[in-house]
Amino acid sequence: MRTRDVMTADVVVVRPDTPAREAAHLLAERGFTALPVVDDYGVLVGLVSETELLRHRLPQDPRKLVHGEPPKARVAPADLVGQVMTSPATVTPNTDLAEVADLMLERGVRSVPVVYEGHLAGIVTRRDLLRSISRDDWIIEAEIRHRLDVIGSEHRWTVSVRDGKVSIVDKLNDATDRHVADVLARAVAGVTDVRIVQYAGN
Repeated sequence: MRTRDVMTADVVVVRPDTPAREAAHLLAERGFTALPVVDDYGVLVGLVSETELLRHRLPQDPRKLVHGEPPKARVAPADLVGQVMTSPATVTPNTDLAEVADLMLERGVRSVPVVYEGHLAGIVTRRDLLRSISRDDWIIEAEIRHRLDVIGSEHRWTVSVRDGKVSIVDKLNDATDRHVADVLARAVAGVTDVRIVQYAGN
């Protein structure tokens, strides 16, 4: 599976001159963890996350001063997104989802912008990846059957899915078509493994 199969293409974005408070409101209201930052031409220039927007924004509780604790020197919070945004790792619409998952785990991030020719094409999140591996078997099976219709009648293929593992029987035992069937099945969201079984009937 590729990033394009699970990414969100209609992305909420901000610009470098967007007020940081406005970006924080968007994150809280929409339940996002980060927002891509783009310029006037849609080119990705950064990413702003919960971490950057929280930094220095919560003042110290004044009740602590009653107990004689000296106040900590406070750094003024950033006014604009451009002052706190970071340069994110990116992927393309054709990046394999396994690579996306590895990147997220390695960098400790929850979302990754998807870029095509420098422009923002979408965003992929951990939740998107989890959705792709938690689809019901019957939905996966139906989608695979639909895809296999392009290389044979519906009676040619026997498809079964259990826990995301796919078993396909080709009644014509055609090696070329079996390879195509394997590629088509592996591209379906939720598939964890594909096994092509040789037909043993008459």
